[in-house]
Amino acid sequence: MRLSGILLGLFRLLVPFGLAATFYIYLYPAFKQCSFPEARNSSLNTHHDAASTSSHKAPFRLLALADPQLEGDTSLPSSHSPAFPNLDRLLKDVEKDGLGVLSTSWRSRIEDLLHEDILRTIKGYRKRLDLWGNDRYLAHIYRAMHWWSDPTHIVVLGDLLGSQWIDDEEFSSRTGRFWNTVFKTGHVVPREITDANGYHAEVLGQDATWKNRIIAVAGNHDIGYAGDITLERMPRFEDAYGRVNWEVRFALNKLPAAPELRLVILNSMNLDGPAYEQDLQAESRGFLDRHLHNGDVPPSTATILLTHIPLYKEEGVCVDGPFFDHFPEGNGRGIKEQNHLSSATSERILEGLIGPGGNSSAIVLNGHDHEGCLVYHARPKAGMEIINEQTPTWAAYEYHSPEGALARHPSRTGVREVTVRSMMGDFGGNAGLVSAWWDETAGQWRFEYADCLFGVQHIWWAVHVFDVVAACIGLLGALAWIIESASRRQTTDTRKKNV
Repeated sequence: MRLSGILLGLFRLLVPFGLAATFYIYLYPAFKQCSFPEARNSSLNTHHDAASTSSHKAPFRLLALADPQLEGDTSLPSSHSPAFPNLDRLLKDVEKDGLGVLSTSWRSRIEDLLHEDILRTIKGYRKRLDLWGNDRYLAHIYRAMHWWSDPTHIVVLGDLLGSQWIDDEEFSSRTGRFWNTVFKTGHVVPREITDANGYHAEVLGQDATWKNRIIAVAGNHDIGYAGDITLERMPRFEDAYGRVNWEVRFALNKLPAAPELRLVILNSMNLDGPAYEQDLQAESRGFLDRHLHNGDVPPSTATILLTHIPLYKEEGVCVDGPFFDHFPEGNGRGIKEQNHLSSATSERILEGLIGPGGNSSAIVLNGHDHEGCLVYHARPKAGMEIINEQTPTWAAYEYHSPEGALARHPSRTGVREVTVRSMMGDFGGNAGLVSAWWDETAGQWRFEYADCLFGVQHIWWAVHVFDVVAACIGLLGALAWIIESASRRQTTDTRKKNV
């Protein structure tokens, strides 16, 4: 059997599998039926006919991504070091002492070259390939979800990069990859919006460019924790990704006193202390007080708080329990690491979200805990007596559904918190889908959330490697067929001449 027949036969066998797998990974949101939760009025729950249970697309649809953590040159061998240092030393020794140096140490020199230089070089190229693929894996998730789900707004909930300790050159390199590869169609929110005095306001859906604006939240791997945030890191981040504290409000329509949905982007990295830069901490705390405790938010206004560090909750509610670590006394005892905000800071935020009357609608979205978590924070309603004074005012519970939360805590008012699972490959390439709509019957804003996981990065790699191998086999088969055809024609011509 000819080689071309074998190769082309194998190619025809591989093509259906390759096409099916490729269609799946590029259309995975459709296959998994990922979509934004539909908007439903509360009164529809009591009706049973098909017409009354109709739903519609929510006017506000937020694609929420968390913790991409782009790595870079710090995870690679230094570009300033020689690729084969042991070989360089060997050549210098030979140049200095002649070939005689090899007679006594040639075996150890070869072992060093093989086990250190070559192995390190191979690992370096493997890591570069891994970074290249990881960028495109993350880009694939963003591109597929953005195309399929049709969001009105997008947020990345912190830890855009993999380390706050990188120098300006490396920061610039990773930022370029963030905007030019991972979020290629996205762009930073304009300064005229983030720098507005107080807050920027517009009508929801009026500006279609929000669909491609990336709301970037600052995380610990972007600017650091309170104990190591510096005056240099903060402007570096803001120049590349936008302000760390700002607010924008969207009116439901152009009518006077229309219901409003406000997005509050809050830098939670230095709300707790001690802080290395107290002026920066004062800015974040002042922003929190001005925007969540100003007292002028009407009941028809709801809040979506976008931040990075989750609110306080007891051990066992989420994967990450409460944890604080501090720098040594000689370094100011500032916060070195934390899993949650402190209980006091969390309660300050929650009280601001529900408002003085305790009846404002709100939802909190954050990242940091890569596993993700759904939580309901509840406290007694105004006028309700606390049965046990030893019990904290606010308590966190696992969240299952809005109906379940109300049934379990009828005498409590609360706020839902969604810690969005990381979009990194190790956590399944998750994307969060947040819907918000005005419930005409209840006279308030409602929120709902859904996850959509692509799968680990190995799936993306396997499908593309399979496609490349199949394409190569097909090309080789075609080339072999051309060569074999030319050879047959030449043989036929030779026979005709001999006849």
